[in-house]
Amino acid sequence: MSLFAVFSICKVAKDAAGVAGNVFAFGLFVSPIPTFRRIIRNGSTEMFSGLPYIYSLLNCLICMWYGTPLISTDNLLVTTVNSIGAVFQFGYIILFLMYAEKSKKVRMIVLLVAVLGVFAIILVGSLQIDDIQMRRFFVGFLSCASLISMFASPLFIIKLVIQTKSVEFMPFYLSLSTFLMSTSFFLYGLFNDDAFIYVPNGIGTVLGVTQLILYFYYEKKSRDSSREPLIVSYV
Repeated sequence: MSLFAVFSICKVAKDAAGVAGNVFAFGLFVSPIPTFRRIIRNGSTEMFSGLPYIYSLLNCLICMWYGTPLISTDNLLVTTVNSIGAVFQFGYIILFLMYAEKSKKVRMIVLLVAVLGVFAIILVGSLQIDDIQMRRFFVGFLSCASLISMFASPLFIIKLVIQTKSVEFMPFYLSLSTFLMSTSFFLYGLFNDDAFIYVPNGIGTVLGVTQLILYFYYEKKSRDSSREPLIVSYV
């Protein structure tokens, strides 16, 4: 097989993994919709926190910037998925602000301004770096750190599942979407030889597998427990 043929196969495989990652990421982006249906129906954010949407917005903005040609080459699919993600997160934040009480609303607005300010500093600061490789390293390091922190957030849920021996707080489809998206972009990063993509998504893949294993283990235990008789007769 010629070198050109190998290159072509890798290019097709990379694009396929990137498109798959975009599709699976959409499942993650729409996962908060049931929460916001409840918020709209009740006219209140209740005990829900808006912080995950703030952090997700910052993560999407940094990763979107990394995927642009000004920072890295041939990462258009990284830009598209994070652009869509940023739009979703911004929409969720607006809805949260509409139904939040005053104290939460003020805190969310302050955090939103801070996120936009941080992103503006990153954007303008990176453009001041003339060396394209140093610019890529600077933004890539930030995007990698941001992704790892996002993927590490389910560790609290994993701990909760183990403590409670219940999967109530770990929705199956959310865990599955996380695993599929992380795996897709892990392969995308490998085919593109981009450590800033495959390292954090490799970590995300491992955490996704862990969540799925825990889900099936504890879901099976709870199902088996429900089959046990409530009253045991020794007649």
